[in-house]
Amino acid sequence: MSLLTGKRILLGVTGSISAYKSALLIRLLVKAGAEVQVVMTKAATDFITPLTLATLSKKPVLTQFVHDETGSWNNHVELGLWADLVVIAPASAHTLARMAHGFCDDLLSAVYLSAKCPVFVAPAMDLDMYRHPTTVENLQRLESFGNRVIRAEHGELASGLVGEGRLAEPEHIIQELERYFAHRSLLATKHVLITAGPTQEPIDPVRFISNHSSGKMGYALAKAFAQAGATVTLVSGPTALPLPDPAIRRLSVRSAQEMFEATSEHFSRADIIILAAAVADYTPAHPATQKIKKQDAHFNIELSRTIDIAATLGKQKRADQFMVGFALETNDELANAINKLHRKNFDFIVLNSLRDSGAGFGHDTNKITVIDKKEKIHEFALKSKDEVAADLLQLVEKEVSIA
Repeated sequence: MSLLTGKRILLGVTGSISAYKSALLIRLLVKAGAEVQVVMTKAATDFITPLTLATLSKKPVLTQFVHDETGSWNNHVELGLWADLVVIAPASAHTLARMAHGFCDDLLSAVYLSAKCPVFVAPAMDLDMYRHPTTVENLQRLESFGNRVIRAEHGELASGLVGEGRLAEPEHIIQELERYFAHRSLLATKHVLITAGPTQEPIDPVRFISNHSSGKMGYALAKAFAQAGATVTLVSGPTALPLPDPAIRRLSVRSAQEMFEATSEHFSRADIIILAAAVADYTPAHPATQKIKKQDAHFNIELSRTIDIAATLGKQKRADQFMVGFALETNDELANAINKLHRKNFDFIVLNSLRDSGAGFGHDTNKITVIDKKEKIHEFALKSKDEVAADLLQLVEKEVSIA
């Protein structure tokens, strides 16, 4: 039985020469056992007829808010609630722009804004349109909202040019949808606890000790696991990052002690624990209650050790829990990471080296090496942090499924 059997797929078709491929996509979805409801934009009907897609989907195709013949209302809110997935394929540059900026002047855009389920968009357009900074920014914006992008593929385009812009082949779109449901089937029962961002240790009411962590890696991991169907609790230090998925429960903390208390409270209920936060090792022993005035040429702060969150939780870890730690190193990277892996009872440790360009704090990219308890090494190239999160999710998912 296909993972798509019984699933309700709302397929949005927009104005693109690639709209002819939506016919094959519908056939594959129906063959896999999915129930398909097609919603077309007016421009899409210039490329393929609603009758064709209605025949294949075995449902009337919807193109506008009010049905011309019956005067009945196509309720966009009910459609958004009905669907298990919304898939917009092909998604034209115009539709992507409207989605990214919340325009709502047709049935498909209203359904998108009403949808309670995940949304996939599969762009299709000419090479230069796909590469244009506006399109790139719109796709990034849509992803930041929690939508999933099925990237355009390389090949010959309608213009005669060769490059990226072709709608992903219907078979490849089906694979992406099946992969989504496969993730959800395994992780839907899992509670994932993730820490992210820096901590701030107070010196006085206006000053603190901290580090350069942006929280981007931890937030990307929270997004990846939430979108794979897991229940995610994100314990976040101070960061300006928006919540990456509305399904995530975020607990905002400031100091290392607060992060320890919040993480400990949820630790026993977590199946997977990922400690991606950059927690301060030391905190001022006696923070001032009033702002410290500038007086002497030299000023000393007495520091005391913070609680080692990873080591403390590592001692409490049960056999049915899977724990991932991070190591940011500047020298003897592999040896230090392996030592930390065993000392803190991690199942995986994710090694970053500040000597790798584009990796570590503040970047939108990262380069990781993952080491497991048997000291098997998995090396990855420099990628976006969203792609790194997807790689790590697959490794964790594989280990959890074997256990």
